[in-house]
Amino acid sequence: MEQQIKSVFDLQQKHKFDLRKTDAKTRIGKLRLLKQALEKAEEEIFAALEKDLRKNRFESAITELYFTYVEIDFAIKKLKAWMSPKSVDRTMSNLFASNKIYYEPKGICLIIAPWNYPLQLMMSPLVSAIAAGNCAILKPSELSGATSGVISKLITATFDLKEVACFEGDANVSTALLKLPFDHIFFTGSTTIGKVVMEAAAKNLTSVTLELGGKSPAIVDGTCDIKKAAEKIAWGKLVNAGQTCIAPDYVLIEENRLNDFVEHYKAAVQKLFFEGVEINKNDYAKIINNKQFKRLNKLKEDAIADGAVLAFGGETDEKSLTLMPTLLTSVNEKSAIMQEEIFGPVLPVITFKNLEEAIDLVNSKNKPLALYIFSANKQHQHKIINETSAGGTCVNDVLVHISNPNLPFGGVNSSGVGSCHGFFGFKTFSHERSVVFQSKLGLTKMIYPPYGKKMGLLKWLKKLM
Repeated sequence: MEQQIKSVFDLQQKHKFDLRKTDAKTRIGKLRLLKQALEKAEEEIFAALEKDLRKNRFESAITELYFTYVEIDFAIKKLKAWMSPKSVDRTMSNLFASNKIYYEPKGICLIIAPWNYPLQLMMSPLVSAIAAGNCAILKPSELSGATSGVISKLITATFDLKEVACFEGDANVSTALLKLPFDHIFFTGSTTIGKVVMEAAAKNLTSVTLELGGKSPAIVDGTCDIKKAAEKIAWGKLVNAGQTCIAPDYVLIEENRLNDFVEHYKAAVQKLFFEGVEINKNDYAKIINNKQFKRLNKLKEDAIADGAVLAFGGETDEKSLTLMPTLLTSVNEKSAIMQEEIFGPVLPVITFKNLEEAIDLVNSKNKPLALYIFSANKQHQHKIINETSAGGTCVNDVLVHISNPNLPFGGVNSSGVGSCHGFFGFKTFSHERSVVFQSKLGLTKMIYPPYGKKMGLLKWLKKLM
């Protein structure tokens, strides 16, 4: 496998110089081919996502496939403008020159995708890589094997190896890929593995985009509509059974609203995912594998042992890898469930007396990938935004900021490096090259040596610069 990977890499190394010369029309043609291939494989994709994660067809369409279609259509519509050199203002040093930024492809890009949204989180960066004129090697997750197989088949049938290739396999394949001197690496996954990727990239001075995760809080104050807040948080937490990098990881709520929140959260979960007294497994995803199932169950049990109150749910079915929607109150902040990203349908709730207390708790942890604010008070909204740091934020909603390709999506520090989607994804896979076209009236000679007779110019230049 290692030799096969190296052979494909060498093929792309030669071909990347031809790809960099492609125009918008050619790249748009490739994006259309990708969309056509996805449309043709829709039934296979839905079946694979159902097998890997028990995703409902509607959920798969909205969060995986149609999300990708929007990404492709947006790039097709905007690509010609994105590729056009951008003029920038002149300065005294190049007063008569033309100053532009050119967007050139980085070259060969490695895209490593996770298992939780195995199609979307592979295709979205691929769209940006193609739009920017790059070659790409894809590594889907072996944990979502059915979807990985569909992706590999689709890519092989649609693209020449010298442009886009896909390698399935375990961590050994990732290790072999990371040894190669890629021009850019785009990784989506855990912070722990993100550090491994960044370390490997550093050996070749390869630029990286890391889409990671972390503990994304939802702050609920005393002024919001608690029923609407509870329903939105329940949906955001439980879509894909909580296996979402921007799912609300824990709730901070004003203490006098706790009981209301618990009751409304229970009602929202019942409305969204239950038919009578039984969970509707047609609408509720499963945990990806037994390892993750046991990890989540241990987090829940350890939190209860540390004093948390099981306010709702908590039932498990190991055979079907189903962990029921679970709500915990009175959670000890030192419990493991408050130290690591949960990535499942267990939601801890912690109360606060005043907003400063909530902000301090958020700031005591690593910067999250997302932060959610539920408040009708604009001063509270702006106070939280101004006094915290997060990859992205929604006010009075969850998750939806990822759906707008006009917004950058990415983390900060431990929750990620760089951003993606739309023009921001195009920029991620491009080098912004500064170009100065000097005119015949260039003033640079004014600063050439000999300097002896030019010292008087310094005061004048200082005023102009």
